[in-house]
Amino acid sequence: MKPQLTTKAVIYVALVANLLTCLLKFVAAGWTGSSVMLSEGVHSTAEMGNEALLLYGLYRANKPADREHPLGYGRELYFWSFAVALLLFVLGAIVSMDQGIEHMLNPVVIHDPTVSYVVLGCSALIDGTSWWIELRSFKGTRRYSEVVGAIFRSKDPPSFVVLFEDSASLIGILIAFAGTYLSVHLNLPILDGAASVLIGLVIGAMALLLARETKSLLIGERADQSIVDSISEIAENMEGVSHANGILTVHLAPKQILAALSLEFDDDLSTQLIESKVAELERNVRLKHPEVVALFVKPQSHDGFLKGIEHRFPGARQ
Repeated sequence: MKPQLTTKAVIYVALVANLLTCLLKFVAAGWTGSSVMLSEGVHSTAEMGNEALLLYGLYRANKPADREHPLGYGRELYFWSFAVALLLFVLGAIVSMDQGIEHMLNPVVIHDPTVSYVVLGCSALIDGTSWWIELRSFKGTRRYSEVVGAIFRSKDPPSFVVLFEDSASLIGILIAFAGTYLSVHLNLPILDGAASVLIGLVIGAMALLLARETKSLLIGERADQSIVDSISEIAENMEGVSHANGILTVHLAPKQILAALSLEFDDDLSTQLIESKVAELERNVRLKHPEVVALFVKPQSHDGFLKGIEHRFPGARQ
């Protein structure tokens, strides 16, 4: 099996690809006067800024816990991923649509469109290679049919943000090519601006989708059901535990989970023995799930747990 690239390595691949395409697109925009090439250059610039923010988020998320942040800085990764979605919308979508509308109101004839075609072809090759590397890295051992579902279940935004961005880039290149070709061959310069607007709409849709996914993680999403079930099973199988009432989990970062367990212990256990069982449970859980960085246990009867659930979620039943 080939080694899988780390998230940071994938971001660097995307950053280098966008740097190359950004330079090519701005040169082509200046040479041809094409609105759509200018929009594409702005798009690549926005993506470079996004990747820089993702790298900064990874750096901040790895800071150790301190007194002010006893659970660490993991959620900074979610914050900066959300900031990336907003930046993509503002610098990518709005600027592209603004440029497009301006060129539709004041059309400019594209000069030497061959330059645009060559640059778009090179950009497609560069971005396509970057996209393929990102897709293969995110896919891992999954089947291709499982990739879309995995994106929506993922707790690691940088791993799919760059994939989304390059997907938007490739769609934008196709629109740019079509807009340039039709603008020249139909002698309708207004279509160049219309293509810029379409690119802006694509970027905007992608940015809103990213914002939706990262916002959910920033607010707090539970761990995968398989991890929840595994922790419950570990607790249930411990001697001295009568019943695992329920478990609450939340992701602090892709590989950092906080878990809170409600357990009903045997009535004959002393306080000292309960403390010993809790310590044993923590060791067993972290041995199997090292991503659980904090585990809180609440000794509680099953009836007491159900009453608490009713209080928090009226009408709910365990």
